[in-house]
Formats: sequence, structure tokens, C-alpha cells
Amino acid sequence: MAPGLRADGTLKTGRLAGMGMGTAIWVLCWPILIESFLNSFVGLVDTMLSAQLGVPETDAVGSAAYILWFMGLIMMAISVGTTALVSRSIGRGRLAVANAAVGQSLLLAVTLGTIVAVVFAGVAPHIAGALTKSQAGADAFTAYLQIVAAGTPFMAVLMAGIASLRGAGDSIRPLWAMVIVNVVNIVISWSLCGEDLSRLVTHDGVGTTEVLLRNPFPFDLGVLGIAWGTVIANAVGCLIVLGLLVRGAGGVQLRRRRLRAHWHTMRRLVRVGLPNFFETFGMWVGNFLVFAFVINLSQTDGIAGAHMLAIRIEAFSFMPGFAMSLAAATLAGQYLGAGSPRMARLAVVWCAMIAAVVMGSLGIMFITIPEQLVALLSSQPEHMEVVPGVLRIAGLVQVPFALAIVVRGALRGVGDMKVVFVITWATTYLLRLPLAYVFSGVDMPLPDGTVLENPFRDEPSLRWLWVGLSIELLLRGVLFVSRFVQGGWTKSRV
Repeated sequence: MAPGLRADGTLKTGRLAGMGMGTAIWVLCWPILIESFLNSFVGLVDTMLSAQLGVPETDAVGSAAYILWFMGLIMMAISVGTTALVSRSIGRGRLAVANAAVGQSLLLAVTLGTIVAVVFAGVAPHIAGALTKSQAGADAFTAYLQIVAAGTPFMAVLMAGIASLRGAGDSIRPLWAMVIVNVVNIVISWSLCGEDLSRLVTHDGVGTTEVLLRNPFPFDLGVLGIAWGTVIANAVGCLIVLGLLVRGAGGVQLRRRRLRAHWHTMRRLVRVGLPNFFETFGMWVGNFLVFAFVINLSQTDGIAGAHMLAIRIEAFSFMPGFAMSLAAATLAGQYLGAGSPRMARLAVVWCAMIAAVVMGSLGIMFITIPEQLVALLSSQPEHMEVVPGVLRIAGLVQVPFALAIVVRGALRGVGDMKVVFVITWATTYLLRLPLAYVFSGVDMPLPDGTVLENPFRDEPSLRWLWVGLSIELLLRGVLFVSRFVQGGWTKSRV
């Protein structure tokens, strides 16, 4: 019997102590699942409200989302290290080490969050022109990104705090924190932007805008209001999570002395988090280059916003997969800490099966009712013309996408970062980028002013670009599942 398990195979320590496998997964999964939907709402609300403002504003917020994604990668690197170290320490019954990890992760979050805020607020005006197609879009991009960047320290602490609680096995309190974050974001963003909520309705082939809910507030800040809603919501969530950690309500506790730099603990966090950053940075660069393809598919506004709107809708599918990956990371980490690789494997299998069922079901919706989904979020005819076809393609690969997300998250959570790094970079640069270029038909402008003409397709197409991306997701799933079956990840150290 593994030293950290009871005679019945359940964990001895932590909030999951005494729970059977099914109960432990349920306790972790359902709050994380709901929380993931709520997380997706933060970006979805920004995209939906910007779609009410106009096509240039939608493109601006969609382009800014890729920059915000990069900023989030830095914060996620801290969170991954925190979850791995806290969960492994809890599994071994070493609460003092877990509390030390909490304090050091928050210290890193504040420091890096401040640096990121200053850098990206400064570069926003200089990159706006390259990521939008009009002056109106560039102005909206700059205004939105500068305000949201200023709130990065709040987002960093919020993410690190939630990672600490989740690593300790508490997924209920992070859920309620994110409920409040989403309510604040929706109310503040909508009240400040000054736009009614509406949708596009087609009668006898003629599209008309139908107002669903009129905005009763006197403000008219446009994208500035949307940005301030995000910042204020993250600030509120930050305060809530800090309060939970100070009280020790989630199984780990923030103590003042743990906020002094402790290099041994910080090195352990960085040892897991830094490879995770480089792994996800490679993925970000690849996806940013794909976004460059998207921008150059058309010479007018609309295509970037349509691409991002499709991603926001698809997020309702892959966010449950992400939720299961976090649950798998926590359980696998705790079971490995308790000395039971067999139970760690079983936890990952269960989480992957749940994700496949949920994401596969949502994929059927993308295939069968994409027009209705798009109409709920945008009143722009340009979006209705393009996005439904893209969603149908995405719906076909939701099951292999689920397996890739869960297994990748579990491997990251237990510290198997070298293999995750290799698979991510290989699939991104040897598969994703070449397939996106070949299938999209995009002609790419080069720095010297010439244009690299695409020899594979005559007509550039966002829909065919997504075909290439979907093929890559299928192959990525195969590679991650192969690593899981091989089993070397059970010997990873953090």
C-alpha cells in the first residue's frame, strides 16, 4: 500500500482525505467546470459588447485578446508551479511547505504582474496598427489594452490565489470568487459601454437588429467601459481570494512571513513554472502567427473579429476540458505525492472520459445550430456570414481536443514539463503553422514590402484555415495520449 493512502485506497491528508476516486473527482470537477464557464464569460462579455459597438471595435478587442493571452501565460506559469507544489505537498502531509508555496507564488505574481502591466501599456500604441485594419480599430485597440494592462497585477494575484486553493483540493471557494468576478464584469462593462444588448434576426432574407435589453445607464465610454469592467472585476476577485488565503479557509494559509523571498521555494516554483512558460510561449507565438494569417485574409475590417468570436463560442466546449485538466492535475499530483502512480493514472482516465463526453456533446451543437449561437452574441451581418461555417468544422474535433487538453494539463500538473514542451512545440511549428498556411490560402506581406503568394489555394478562406487547425488538434491528441500510455510522467519530480 502506498504510504500516503489508507487501507481502502483513499488519501490520508488534505481536503480530499477519505474520499473515493469518484467522489474526489466529483468534488473537484463540478466547481471547476462551472468556474471554467464563468472564466470564459469574462472574455465573452468583452467580445459580445464590442460586437454591439461595431466591427472595428470587435476586431480591436479580438486582437487585444491575443496580447492578453500572452500576458496571462506569464501568470499561468506561476499558477502551474503553485498547483504542482501545493498538491504534492498536501499529498505528503507537509502543510508548511504548501503554505510557503502560497506566499512565494503571490510574491511572484505581484512582481511579474507589475512588470507586465508597465511593458504592455507602453507598447500598445506601437503595435495597434499592425493588428487592426483601420484607424478606428487601432484607437480602440490601444485604449482597451492600456486599461486592461493596468489591471494585470490584480489578475496575477487572482490566478495565483486560485491555483493555491485548487492545489489544496478546494474548488468551491474559487468557484464563488469567479461568480462574483463575472457578475461585476458584466454589470460594470455593460453599464459603462453605453450599448443596448441586441441580436441579428432574419425575416424573409432581410436582416434586422432586435434589441433584447436596453441599457438604462447614462454612460457612453465604449471600449473604455468594457476595459474598466474587466479591471474592476479582477480587482474584486483579487481581494476575495486574498481574504480566503489569510483566513486559511481553503486548506492553505497566507502568512506574512511567507511573503519574504524564500529562494528555495521560489526555485521550486520556477523549476516547474518556467518550462511551462516556454512551452505555452511557443504555443502563443504559433497561434499569434496564425492570427497574422487571419488578419491578412482580408483587406477590410471584420475577419479578425469573426475569428475571435468563433473562438469565444468554442470556449464553451474547451473550457470544460480545461476544467477536467485542472482536476486531473490536482488528483494526479496528490496521488503521486501519496506514492500511488496507479491511482494517478486512473484519475487522469476518468477526467479525460468526462471531458470527451461533455466536449463531444457541445461539438454536436456547433455542427447543428451554429447560426443560433452566433445570433445570440453578435448583431453584425459579417459575423453571421463567416462564423457558423467555422464552428461546424470545430465541432468535428472536440473529442480528440478534449483528450489533448486533459492529458496535457495532467502532465503539466505533475511536473512532466520537458515532454509537454517538446510535444507542444513540435505540433505547433511542424503541424499547426504549416497546415494553417496551406489550407488558408493567405498571401503574407514580408518586411521588405513584397508579398509571399500562397501556391496552395487561390481564394483565402477563414473556414479552410480552421480545417488546418482542426487536423493539428487531432494529431496533438494522439501524441499526448501516447505519452500518457507510456507512463514516464509518473516519475516526474517537482
